[in-house]
Amino acid sequence: MSTAGSTAGDPQIIVERVGAIGRLRLNRPKALNSLTLEMVRAMYAALNAFGDDPSIAAVLVTGEGNRGLCAGGDIRAIHESGSAGTELAGTFWREEFLLNAAISHFPKPYIAIMDGITMGGGVGISSHGSRRVVTERTRLALPETGIGYFPDVGATWLLSRGAGELGTYLGLTGESIGAADSIEANLADIFVSSSELEDLVRELSALPTGCKAETVDIALQRFSQPVPAGTLTPYRLEIDRFLAFDSVEAIVSALKTDASEFAQKTWATLLGRSPTSLKLTLRLLRLGRTSSSLEACLEREFAASAKMLSTHDFYEGIRAAIIEKDRNPKWSPDSLADVTDEMVEAALEPRSPTLFGASRI
Repeated sequence: MSTAGSTAGDPQIIVERVGAIGRLRLNRPKALNSLTLEMVRAMYAALNAFGDDPSIAAVLVTGEGNRGLCAGGDIRAIHESGSAGTELAGTFWREEFLLNAAISHFPKPYIAIMDGITMGGGVGISSHGSRRVVTERTRLALPETGIGYFPDVGATWLLSRGAGELGTYLGLTGESIGAADSIEANLADIFVSSSELEDLVRELSALPTGCKAETVDIALQRFSQPVPAGTLTPYRLEIDRFLAFDSVEAIVSALKTDASEFAQKTWATLLGRSPTSLKLTLRLLRLGRTSSSLEACLEREFAASAKMLSTHDFYEGIRAAIIEKDRNPKWSPDSLADVTDEMVEAALEPRSPTLFGASRI
């Protein structure tokens, strides 16, 4: 949305009051606005202030730079924290997940403009909002199974509530999707052309202080356009058929034995993902489907995040994808058969202290 850069002395997040809008501008464009603990804390404090301010009608979240809203958490910092045994990783996840819950329950319109790259933690600070805007440039993904982790930030709640098995497909494969598929997956609501974003922000910023949520929605709808066809639309029947099983082995077997191009491509994708991450992700998604609240899913994810810090795959996946960038992780265990149900269930044992007081798992 903006060509602004940032330097070492710039704030990592810019908090502003513009008319009736409380603005949150993620300001690490050179790092694709990836989230730090400082940013999470600033967002949480700003939401509390905006929620209590009667002159603020809505919150608007955008990313500085031209490449995206947010590429996720600062995974390199988390990797370093886990390797060194410091508390940063655990503290970051705890406060990030609490922020995700606060966004979900924010009492005013929470508008996230998901233009460009919106991945991992970027989905957490946008898709839990009440007004989620995508454009033709949106590239949304939850790619965690490819780095030895799992979709967190409440994604196991979000993905389990989309149409059919689309959420299962996205969670397991980590494939990136555009605007239409994001809306179909219940991760977004409104399509706006990227060329109209500056005018949209200008109109929102001109709303009178203290206006009603209905006034905000009228402004949003003025820019809303019909969404183009999704790239996954032709494969929805196949996705629902292949991804309906409750075991990764059954899903992989169904894909492997089908001759269609889509099945073979999806099978090949899953072969490159961490077997441990695949099994844990599917288990979390199926539990999410029967959960009564986002908080229950976040609690499970929080428990699992601590366990992942002690696994080989988490560090190996980040090494291969981000540090050495050889794109050739060596998973351990390296086969689905060697990842037992007991290993998966052990990752879900409640963490103490829990996120929300008494465990909701």
